[in-house]
Amino acid sequence: MNDIPLHNQNVLGGELQACCFSPVTGFYRDGFCRVGPGDAGVHAVCAIMTDEFLAFSKSRGNDLSTPRPDLEFPGLKAGDRWCLCAPRWQEAFEAGVAPQVILEATHVAALEFVDLEALRAHEYKQS
Repeated sequence: MNDIPLHNQNVLGGELQACCFSPVTGFYRDGFCRVGPGDAGVHAVCAIMTDEFLAFSKSRGNDLSTPRPDLEFPGLKAGDRWCLCAPRWQEAFEAGVAPQVILEATHVAALEFVDLEALRAHEYKQS
């Protein structure tokens, strides 16, 4: 039996790892793709941004590349890690533009929207 609480569990069943601290990501801006109260978007998928995905997200009404100083948001560029909404990642997957993911930093809640095999197929592998 797994003793890790669901609020700290990744999609592999282990302890949730940090996604990114520069820029600081996560719905709670703590570097982790945690989900919880108030996070209606389920920001659970730790993904590595690509120009293709950023353009796709902007075309869907969520501009992640333009800085928003009023929200302390630096704007993202290709190579940045960011906690994406699980439904948006699934939408990008279906459109063929899903970015790679860090499975250890992707919250188990993502599995309510995304198939683990799809995530595994997009797993980032450090060289």
